[in-house]
Amino acid sequence: MNVQLNLFIEHNEVPALREKVGWDRRDQDYPVLFERCNFWAGLRSDEGGLIAFGYVCGMGLQHGYMEDILVHPAYQGQGIGSQIVKALLDKASSSGIDIVTLTFEPEKAGFYEKCGFHISGGGVWRKE
Repeated sequence: MNVQLNLFIEHNEVPALREKVGWDRRDQDYPVLFERCNFWAGLRSDEGGLIAFGYVCGMGLQHGYMEDILVHPAYQGQGIGSQIVKALLDKASSSGIDIVTLTFEPEKAGFYEKCGFHISGGGVWRKE
C-alpha cells in the first residue's frame, strides 16, 4: 500500500471515512474540496477501499493549511497517518509552499511533533 497524491476519490468516500473516525460526514464539501484544494493524499487498502486521507489548501503561495488527516480506525497505529503527512509536506515543499499550518486537538500534539511540526500558539474562530 502506497500513499498517492491526487488519486481519484469518489464523492462519498471521504465522508464515509470521516464518519468511521467519528467526525461529521460533511457530504456537501465533496467534490468542491477537490476543486479548491492545492493537493491531497490518500491510501487504499488491498481491497481498494479508502483508508487514509489528508489535504493541503491555500493560495499556492508561501503558506498552506493542512487539514483532515484521517486514518480508518482498523488501520491506525501503523504509521499511515505519518505517511500521509510526509507525502503532503513533500508535495508542499516541491510546490514552493514553505509554511504549512494546521489545527488539531491537544492530544494529537505529539503525533504532529513527530511529523516535524513545531507546536505554537494560535487561535480558531468557529461560527456558532
